[in-house]
Amino acid sequence: MVKSVSILGATGSIGRQTAAVCAGLGIPVAAMTTNKNIDLLEAQARRLRPQYVAAYDPQAAGVLGERLSDTSIRVGYGLPGLIEAATIAEADCVVTAVSGSVGLMPTLAAIAAKKRIALANKETLVCAGELVMTSARENGVDIIPVDSEHSAIFQCLSGRAAELKQILLTGSGGPFRGMARKETENVRPEQAVRHPNWHMGAKISVDSATMMNKGLEFIEAMHLFACRPEEIRIVIHPESVVHSMVELTDGTIIAQMGVPDMGLPIQYALTWPERRPSPSERLDLTKLSGLSFFEPDYPNLPCLTLAMACAERGGTAPAVLSAANESAVALFLGGRIGYNQIYDCVAAALERIEIIDAPELEEVLEADSAARTFVEEHYS
Repeated sequence: MVKSVSILGATGSIGRQTAAVCAGLGIPVAAMTTNKNIDLLEAQARRLRPQYVAAYDPQAAGVLGERLSDTSIRVGYGLPGLIEAATIAEADCVVTAVSGSVGLMPTLAAIAAKKRIALANKETLVCAGELVMTSARENGVDIIPVDSEHSAIFQCLSGRAAELKQILLTGSGGPFRGMARKETENVRPEQAVRHPNWHMGAKISVDSATMMNKGLEFIEAMHLFACRPEEIRIVIHPESVVHSMVELTDGTIIAQMGVPDMGLPIQYALTWPERRPSPSERLDLTKLSGLSFFEPDYPNLPCLTLAMACAERGGTAPAVLSAANESAVALFLGGRIGYNQIYDCVAAALERIEIIDAPELEEVLEADSAARTFVEEHYS
């Protein structure tokens, strides 16, 4: 089990649950960050007493510093603040729970500082998976996935990686499963964030509705488990009981099952390779009415299809995809574009922005910036 953690994105859904898991396991929290939710971060800091906190928003950080002036807690801001939190000497594990590609640089810094990475920020591997995984190997750093699906795959593959035939990556299908694209034209933000099984942040909830999230997870799985696109199959599983599966070379399928509770994969990332008792609800198989599995309705899921095409294309295509989607979802949540326009924004960005093969880090960051600029200039 890790000795102390730094939580990047402590005020988000995963961050809050991580703080609760740490409290339950008695793991000290050395550092915490937020974007601008300083009310919650202040409360967390007074309760958990980290050595360092940071707000990505500089103005929010200034207010936070004033509020915590009666404590010994140091306060930082911006990307340097996130990087300091990711590399703080007191933590041996960094939980990367920030939303979006802002998590990339702090994650790389944490890897260089030889911290265990409990990865809940899929955009890091989507944007720069080869660079991140290469750095992890060179530094002898373990990257333990926190996403329920990737945690499931990680657990199912334990000691069996050489026997893998294919990954069966499950997804609930989101709140609009079974609906044709023309039926989602007038979807409102409050409808899109209403996931049937999970309680998540707004951005990831919208991604789950469009199933862009499953496409991003597809790309992430390629890097985490060193797989080719043809070795990953997406399966719709509405009940969210089987969190993912692996098929081995002899045809055996191994599944990881449990209630839809992120506390379980968070705890496992912190205790691995051990397991500890958990307060999470237990899965009672006798109370299940049934488990169902379907092929995705690809014609009505263009975001998923587009993401899988980017997985095949490689280079900076996934970085453009992720950044354009992040900007488009923000516009949708702000009421500035329609739900179906999310796909239109991302597809247009991929058509207009040059894709670079085998990019260096700077080229990944430039692709990310170009995609955001394109969406904001053409659709806001």
